[in-house]
Amino acid sequence: MIVYRLAPTKFANDLTGEGARLYGGRWNHPGIACLYSSESRALAVLEYSVNTGADHIPPALSIITIETGTASIEEIPESALPSDWKSAPAPSSTKDFGSAIIKSSKTAVIKIPSAIITSEHNYLLNPTHPDAREFKILELTDFHYDLRIKE
Repeated sequence: MIVYRLAPTKFANDLTGEGARLYGGRWNHPGIACLYSSESRALAVLEYSVNTGADHIPPALSIITIETGTASIEEIPESALPSDWKSAPAPSSTKDFGSAIIKSSKTAVIKIPSAIITSEHNYLLNPTHPDAREFKILELTDFHYDLRIKE
């Protein structure tokens, strides 16, 4: 399967989930490594946009195309998510939910609905799962972020 990330170019080759481990995200607490990715480039840009203030967008960004190989995938239906899962900022219930799934290490890839467009999906890549060795960067493409998105 192919997934996409938008990230600062200086971190584009990093598949360790270190940023999410340091700062956490909607689906993980700090201390839990995770790579956030999306089913399309457009969704990756949208997710990045809602989670990054205009003043914090770096001048050098890259779209990262990742192949997950034969890594195992677990699909989480919307009905299984905490009732406040779309809240902003992300509530602790989603961080608890995702962290528990990632820590269980049952699967290397977790397919989960986007809180922005619920009919589209994000993929949480678990870099600590044995199947993470299947993750491979296929392409890095420079991305010019058009600040009109934030207007």
